[in-house]
Amino acid sequence: MANYYIFIGGSAGSFQSIVKILNSLPETYNYPIFLSLHRLKHVRGGFVEALSIKSKLKVVEPEDKTVIMGGLVYLAPANYHMYIEVSNTIALSTEEPVNHSRPSIDLVFKSAAYVFEKKVIGILLSGANKDGAEGLLEIKNYGGTTIVQDPKEASVSVMPQSALDLFKPSYVMTVNQIIEFLNSIYI
Repeated sequence: MANYYIFIGGSAGSFQSIVKILNSLPETYNYPIFLSLHRLKHVRGGFVEALSIKSKLKVVEPEDKTVIMGGLVYLAPANYHMYIEVSNTIALSTEEPVNHSRPSIDLVFKSAAYVFEKKVIGILLSGANKDGAEGLLEIKNYGGTTIVQDPKEASVSVMPQSALDLFKPSYVMTVNQIIEFLNSIYI
């Protein structure tokens, strides 16, 4: 089992931040990273490839019941909710959208909090709706670390500001500070 499980959620304006984060982590980074990003549900191809070009880590879209392994970046497939299961696997679902979104950041954050508790690092980036705020609060309630992108830096501040309106996260950081933090916890 990994020391940390890193969950990153974002929507409008978060893609470049994700690329910058993935490009700044060493290829030996052994914590699993989970991305729940709002994207066009009918565009299936190209997203993994676009992230893979800039990432030193392997980016995959998991299938239902994929076993979680360190050193991989798991991108929630378009139009699927991604959940973490107590069996250390990923579950996918086509249940109704949450906050008009599938994948829902809230759902993956909440399931991660329940399963991994204080080992979760939840990061909420730029976005145009409030998805992720309640899930991030759940991570905090289970003892995990919560990071919100500074709304002043975010391309679209609604998502990070929604979290700040709901509770006080562990950190409010710029993308560069998030990168420094993620590199500082790597052993």
